[in-house]
Amino acid sequence: ALPRLHASSCRAATPAMSRPELTAPPQEFYNDTEARKYTASSRVIEIQDRLTERAVELLNFPRDGVPRLLLDVGCGSGLSGDRLTELGHEWIGTDISKSMLEVAQEREVEGGLIHYDMGHGCPFRPGVFDGAISISAVQWLCNADNSAHEPRRRLKAFFTQLYRCLRRGAKAVLQFYPDGAKQAEMITTAALRVGFSGGLVVDYPNSTRAKKYFLVLAAGPPETLPTPRSGDGTEIDADYDKGEVRVDGRSGGSNKRLKKGNGKHARTVFVGSKRHPEGKGVAWIKKKKEQARNRGKDTARDSKYTGRKRKERI
Repeated sequence: ALPRLHASSCRAATPAMSRPELTAPPQEFYNDTEARKYTASSRVIEIQDRLTERAVELLNFPRDGVPRLLLDVGCGSGLSGDRLTELGHEWIGTDISKSMLEVAQEREVEGGLIHYDMGHGCPFRPGVFDGAISISAVQWLCNADNSAHEPRRRLKAFFTQLYRCLRRGAKAVLQFYPDGAKQAEMITTAALRVGFSGGLVVDYPNSTRAKKYFLVLAAGPPETLPTPRSGDGTEIDADYDKGEVRVDGRSGGSNKRLKKGNGKHARTVFVGSKRHPEGKGVAWIKKKKEQARNRGKDTARDSKYTGRKRKERI
């Protein structure tokens, strides 16, 4: 999968705009002609720089001047990798498009390049990376390009292997363009099910054109989600910086809906489901088990462990 949208899709899609992932498989859509056209666009380069900077900011590394080894999922022709290099980090990129990787080689990018389909996971040993980013790539996993592609299985394979190749406590920041709320929820849920904590950070939530989705994940104990950038988006191309704030997602397993602050810097962290914002406790579990027994279903007996939160599994 690839770190990009077609030029017209760098903004939120409208019915008049064709999303590239609905046009053709990524390795076919980004052929030799499209790869060179994409890489030569000053507009695309500018957007990639800003999104990469924001992703690194959300990784929240200590300001100690120490370079980190990062995984760039869907690195394409290396535009995001160039910015990582400028920011002082080392990186390895994966992409499914040979044409994009060939352009990256011609450009002599400083990162390592691997031809790989992220729907098969991440081909690295455990605990290699200090962090991971992905720019405009993950939404490609939600499309079935052939009969063997099942989006949920591909998402599970990707997130399982991503979790594995990150060191304990490392973060992954995945910027993507969801095709609606259901797709955003499907991607986020797939990540949380394999052990990640975190959720969606939505920059410029009230702007149609400037709204940006970042899935911020931690391979370890839950942390507070970062504060999104705000504003109506009219200044996004000159100054990625103003307005009202919202965070959507789950911060670990606290199962609460939290209101943070008041006024223009207020934000809401949504945790758990909308039907049960307070969480599903022991009483709720016992009630559901009793209903299942009344229907004649085989149900485990209640014990002192019923409803107890399990320890995180690595």
